[in-house]
Amino acid sequence: MKNFAGMVKQSKKMVFFGGAGVSTESGIPDFRSVDGLYHQSYDDPPETILSHHYFVEKPESFYRFYREKMIVKDAMPNITHRVLAALEQMGKLSAVVTQNIDGLHQAAGSRAVFELHGSIHRNFCMDCGRFYGLEAVENSTGIPRCSCGGIIKPDVVLYEEGLDQDVLSGAVSAIASADLLVVGGTSLSVYPAAGLIRYFKGDALVLINKTATGYDSMADVVYNESLGEMFREVEEELL
Repeated sequence: MKNFAGMVKQSKKMVFFGGAGVSTESGIPDFRSVDGLYHQSYDDPPETILSHHYFVEKPESFYRFYREKMIVKDAMPNITHRVLAALEQMGKLSAVVTQNIDGLHQAAGSRAVFELHGSIHRNFCMDCGRFYGLEAVENSTGIPRCSCGGIIKPDVVLYEEGLDQDVLSGAVSAIASADLLVVGGTSLSVYPAAGLIRYFKGDALVLINKTATGYDSMADVVYNESLGEMFREVEEELL
């Protein structure tokens, strides 16, 4: 762990690429671990519920699941979020690229955040385009609707939907120009997001995940450790 802290200390343009495992220490469930959403029992599989066609065909069922499982009340940034924000303020971290939709990086103070899969904090009317905050969905019942009558849709990328091209190009540019890429809390099994690490041409690629990933052989260093423990060491060494 001290070696990892040393790599961060030497870096001048670090990028962090994170997945669901970043937020599990804030009480937000991931998808693919033993206790994740994909191993829980629902009438339909979570990956089906969180698809574009399901949202269109069964919006009420979609929102019932979305409110129950995708919106975690009172979730707070954990040490990983906080240390990353501090590294950005120090001028060491140039960007966070995240697959998460919880907004905890921004809540911790990070500014340069590329949210590949959108955010629960942004919602919009599918008819008139008016934007709404989280409360428009969180505090509604049934299908949330705009004052114009249109359905309010979360600004999140569902299965069968493409990524926002501006966010994608920003993430690619940040990764391509980094000298250190730290990938944490992701199984790297969701595409096209997982493929972004192939754009990295810098000095060192570090993977931090509790289980092995298909990209471990590409990494310079692999840690099968808790992200919180890794970044607590960084905090002690640098902050």
